Amino acid sequence: MAIIGYARVSTVGQDNGLATQKVLLEEVGATKVFHEKITGTSTKQRTALKECMEYLREGDTLVVTKIDRLARSIMDLNKIVDELKIKGVNVQFLKENMIFEADGKSNSLGTLLFNILGSFAQFERDLIVERTTEGRERAKEQGKHMGRKAGFSSKAMQKAIEQYRNRADNKMSVSDILKLNGIPKATFYVELKKLEVESE
Repeated sequence: MAIIGYARVSTVGQDNGLATQKVLLEEVGATKVFHEKITGTSTKQRTALKECMEYLREGDTLVVTKIDRLARSIMDLNKIVDELKIKGVNVQFLKENMIFEADGKSNSLGTLLFNILGSFAQFERDLIVERTTEGRERAKEQGKHMGRKAGFSSKAMQKAIEQYRNRADNKMSVSDILKLNGIPKATFYVELKKLEVESE
């Protein structure tokens, strides 16, 4: 009858978050903690979760700091918890202060709250995605660029266009001009097309 922990963060840069989860799990008595850095959208690629579920034995308790650390969709959440309960494993969520016991003692209210909390976590993520998309659309309408900035300056583009127009004199190929100024071919031709349209 062991207490086993599972910790997860979604990106490589969240080492502190992973360490915090481990500390919390060890504080409640976890003798072994499975951990990984991977998105929780799908359980398929989560090897540590798979190893954890295979490791758990009847009478054990799986402890997770938050519901969304175990799964990021209500469907996955229910599937994992049901699978563990059938196996005789209790599941405990620290932040939500909820435990689902394998012997069926978990009441219907607890199950309802579990589903509501999982749904809200999913809803919140959907809202974030929606707001990000709306922000990108607004920026696009205002002519702003979101994401990584181009690795060249407007001066480099002007110089490349000038060299392109004088290529018969300077005996430079388009490839040489672009390489010299560090400008992607597709970007260069888009800019060139714009200038041609403006001059018509």
